[in-house]
Amino acid sequence: MKKLLFVISLLVLTLVGSAASLSAQGTAKGPEPTLVRDKLLEQEALHNLEVARQYFKLKKAYRASLSRCEETIVAYPDFTRYDEVLYLAGMSSYYLSVSQGKQKPTKEQTPDKMKASAIEYLSQLVNDFPDSVFKDEALRTLQPLGGPVKKS
Repeated sequence: MKKLLFVISLLVLTLVGSAASLSAQGTAKGPEPTLVRDKLLEQEALHNLEVARQYFKLKKAYRASLSRCEETIVAYPDFTRYDEVLYLAGMSSYYLSVSQGKQKPTKEQTPDKMKASAIEYLSQLVNDFPDSVFKDEALRTLQPLGGPVKKS
């Protein structure tokens, strides 16, 4: 009887050791650490977007909104709501180019630079996200600016 228990214990240890070895080699399926990291990046990007929305919609602080959007564009290029970030950046740039909103543009944010920035962001939205809910508004804004710039 003791021999039988010893053999069974050995088999169990061997099977557990084999499973751990396979898991360490990556053949066993399980959560990948990059998914957790991506989820955190997504949350950070979403926070930036929400702050940019607040500045844009509630405060009409287009310079602050543009700043948050540009930070998000640089830091989170794989953000799932990238189209909305481009929309807010483009519209904020446009409003700054025509001196709307509660904040004045900086000296570097000349009307011509802001107009070019608006065209760039809104054109990227139209070209890269043809199914975006923001596409029609972007096209309406781009119309008097000469239309969207086509991707080369």
